[in-house]
Amino acid sequence: MTGTLNPVKTFCTNMSLYEASFRVKHECPYREISEHYPDLTIREWYLSDCQVIEITSPESPTEELLDEIGRLGTVLHESIDESGLHIVTQSCLCSLEESIIQRFEEFNALYQPPTIHRQGWEHYTVIAFDEADIRALLQDLEDDRDIEVLSKTAVTEQQIPHSMLAPVDRLFEDVTERQMAALRLALESGYYEQPRKTSIRELADQTAVTRSTYEEHLRKAENKLLTNAGQFLRLVSATSSGDPLQVEKPQRAEQPAD
Repeated sequence: MTGTLNPVKTFCTNMSLYEASFRVKHECPYREISEHYPDLTIREWYLSDCQVIEITSPESPTEELLDEIGRLGTVLHESIDESGLHIVTQSCLCSLEESIIQRFEEFNALYQPPTIHRQGWEHYTVIAFDEADIRALLQDLEDDRDIEVLSKTAVTEQQIPHSMLAPVDRLFEDVTERQMAALRLALESGYYEQPRKTSIRELADQTAVTRSTYEEHLRKAENKLLTNAGQFLRLVSATSSGDPLQVEKPQRAEQPAD
């Protein structure tokens, strides 16, 4: 698993889909820590060459817990305050040979990240185009691990969830570290809220670069992100029969924005 999914195919808009959510328990790197600290929630994403782990808890952590988390990988972000614990780590991608996600693919099931670990259990959600594939997958998993099915639902007259088609690493492809930092600062400072809570100059003043340099980083990040998202935007809107902005119509009186 390298952050990409099965090749995207063209499906009928009204094709029935089947969604299953379940949890499994077996030996994995996060079972022991999630059992030992039942208040922890661990979310796991697979990217191109690494895995990113988000760890949250409503309680303040002990030094022992922080030491254990530090051994999981490189800490990218850490905050501990009155709301509890929030840590993001990154580690090398473990071999997925014989992994559960590889088995999803064998049964034509599309994995919806993240994997959520709580109290020793791994929680998964998958989508399939045939109910028989869902049944076969669950039966296969029962052969070598504890499994509890949480929900199994037929989803009709609905498109494939497009979040499955847009891996995070694809969206941020070619965005540099400085551009990413500029974008994150703007987002977290309220620059994209309406009305805006800050300005380019105020954002640049928080950094060690000039206003023009900061703005260049930000605009390039925005451009690359929107360009990368363009193919998924076209996919999402491809089946829409409406023209809400009346692009092909002559301009008329201005209407309030949504």
